[in-house]
Amino acid sequence: MSRIDLARALTGSVRDFREPQGKDLMARVGSFYEWQELRRKSNLWPYSKSTQKAPLSVCTAADDSGQSFTGLNFATQDYLGLSSDPEIKAVAKSVIDEYGVHSAGSSALAGNTKYSLRLEQTISRFLELDHTVLYPTGWAAGYGVIKGLVRPADHIVMDGLSHACLQEGAYSATSNVHLHGHLNLVSARRHLKRIRDKDTTNGILVVTESLFSMDSDTPDLNALQELCREFGATLLVDVAHDLGAMGPGGRGLIGEQGLLGKLDIVMGSFSKTFGSNGGFVACNSAAVKQYLKYYGSSATFSNAMSPVQAATVTKAFEIVQSDKGQRLRSVLMERIHQLRTALSVEGLQTMGNPSPIVPVRVGDEALARLVSRGLPALEVIANLVEYPAVAKGDARLRLQMMPTHSLEDVGAVAARLRKAIDHAQIEYVRLRAAFSTAPAPAVAAAIGSMVDTVQG
Repeated sequence: MSRIDLARALTGSVRDFREPQGKDLMARVGSFYEWQELRRKSNLWPYSKSTQKAPLSVCTAADDSGQSFTGLNFATQDYLGLSSDPEIKAVAKSVIDEYGVHSAGSSALAGNTKYSLRLEQTISRFLELDHTVLYPTGWAAGYGVIKGLVRPADHIVMDGLSHACLQEGAYSATSNVHLHGHLNLVSARRHLKRIRDKDTTNGILVVTESLFSMDSDTPDLNALQELCREFGATLLVDVAHDLGAMGPGGRGLIGEQGLLGKLDIVMGSFSKTFGSNGGFVACNSAAVKQYLKYYGSSATFSNAMSPVQAATVTKAFEIVQSDKGQRLRSVLMERIHQLRTALSVEGLQTMGNPSPIVPVRVGDEALARLVSRGLPALEVIANLVEYPAVAKGDARLRLQMMPTHSLEDVGAVAARLRKAIDHAQIEYVRLRAAFSTAPAPAVAAAIGSMVDTVQG
């Protein structure tokens, strides 16, 4: 590979290709594929991996070219390890024998099953909210609740780091989207006051997450709910990453902050802790539930969750609330603290608060890509997160924990990440020196975004 091609593979981002130009809709996406191929050929494309076996703490995975490797698995989202739990699998098998594998319809028509109705009741009791509506995915829930409730004249005030489903739902619903500083109550108040000073007629939806998945931090939800009361707004909280895996009785950070049954709207996903696809929206309004069923297009015009999914998620909620669930959460949190300590001992910087998500800051995107490239040889499966999913120059590895990780796994992954970063830094410095002496202007242009100092 030429210097120019390698430089291009180490720089740029997917954002560069988000708004392609040209009249040929198919041809104009070719530039992204060319950049992707440059990264793939230089072994710098770490996405679209596939697991070749169950996503346990040690797992076999393959990259998107089919090359497989086995390693310590810190890349999958299964925070209590329930996706392979024997009780969960037994429920799935029995429901398949009874019902088959398909809901065979939208929940607005005949796609409901006795298992989906039971799951709605389970979630309502768990959150102390009277009404729950299910969605086929967590993404559909986040998008659908916003698109279903918000109209073009309304306003949305949301944390600038809110999940893509929430942001896409917001921008699809209205042009009046106001992003406030991350976890910044002063910024949120400023937006709300400015809106209400000009508009006392239309609705305002305030959107946040209970646990932000890229930074592992959380807002003051009580204060946000009070702000909404003050300015006549409605609060939506996404609990996808902490519900079931954290908090008293597994009720997440809303339980920890004493807000069960008190928030306006709670939405979440089953794909992080509950061993299945699917999502939900819960509130205390029967009218909102029925409105979303028929006006939240991502539920109305999608097939409902399968009976297998609904039954296994219900079983997962049962486990979450049991002594077994408490033991799993205790072991999980113990491993989380042990991993964060081990990483610190290795001189690596973790971000946010202890949670099943442990972000390890790397910094420059080029360096982070080189680090990620070295992980398979060190038998580590971990996800690279880079701009625009996080701020430019703040790339990181996002480690995701399970109670099945052992103390030995934790120590090993910390040591291997230190080794991967050390090796990558050496290569990073060498490549910068080589690029800086290259006569071709194109090389200099291609590496213009590489920072001047190595961040480790």
